[in-house]
Amino acid sequence: MKTLLVSAVALIDPDGRVLLAQRPAGKAMAGLWEFPGGKVEPGETPETALIRELQEELGIDTWESCLAPLTFASHTYDDFHLLMPLFICRKWQGTPTPNEGQTLKWVRANKLRDYPMPPADIPLIPILRDWL
Repeated sequence: MKTLLVSAVALIDPDGRVLLAQRPAGKAMAGLWEFPGGKVEPGETPETALIRELQEELGIDTWESCLAPLTFASHTYDDFHLLMPLFICRKWQGTPTPNEGQTLKWVRANKLRDYPMPPADIPLIPILRDWL
């Protein structure tokens, strides 16, 4: 079974809210909410992949020094195994903008469970909530 390495981030605003993105129609797991991020391409580190994905998906810039590793997800789907480090980021330049048709929402940690998420993301919620 193939292992897919995906990097994700919990962007935390000054009010302590977390940014969630809703997967657009036509994508796998469309309609579910997730932490922004994406596939780590060959030759990339999880951090460089995340910086690239945040520029592409949200139009914001951040730096490796602003990405703090928090935890990771390890989840087996039907046709691949997902390994996903989750970083925390409180500092970036620009305003997150949905460049790929996704819906964005700033959510309080205690409300994260109100948003349906992919199975791999769900175990990250209590860790994030405890950290915030």
